Amino acid sequence: MSKAPSTNATRLLKQAGLAYTEHLYRYEEHGGTRVSAQELGVDEHAVIKTLVMEDEKGAPLIILMHGDREVSTKELARQIGAKTVQPCKPDVANRHSGYLVGGTSPFGTKKAMPIHAEATIFDLPRIYLNGGSRGFLLGLDPRDLERVLKVTRVSVAIP
Repeated sequence: MSKAPSTNATRLLKQAGLAYTEHLYRYEEHGGTRVSAQELGVDEHAVIKTLVMEDEKGAPLIILMHGDREVSTKELARQIGAKTVQPCKPDVANRHSGYLVGGTSPFGTKKAMPIHAEATIFDLPRIYLNGGSRGFLLGLDPRDLERVLKVTRVSVAIP
């Protein structure tokens, strides 16, 4: 495979001095975390998706969720004090994050957004999340999320 890309996410992590591993895989449109987990040979539960959502006022936010789980938007709204939360349309998500959907990283986003993470992510020894480009994941200790980002833990996973 080709060389790992330099992205806003990798630049931010290097600047913060965090240890991480780079993992390239063959990106598949609409393949999701199932494909990346298969390609890397890891449990899909450890592949964390970065989802850009918005509240009823159109204010964007990020939610980090296990690849094999869905987000209860109703419960997320309740826990963050919003009336409603819904996924952003792809073009809106791209504008907020500065990344293409399918390559969105919580690190180095174009716009500063609140970041919420499923609390059980922090129980894992290692997670894999997008490095800012389609077909590119970063492996790191989940506690490093809180070392670099202001993360609010939530419990909003649907099995």
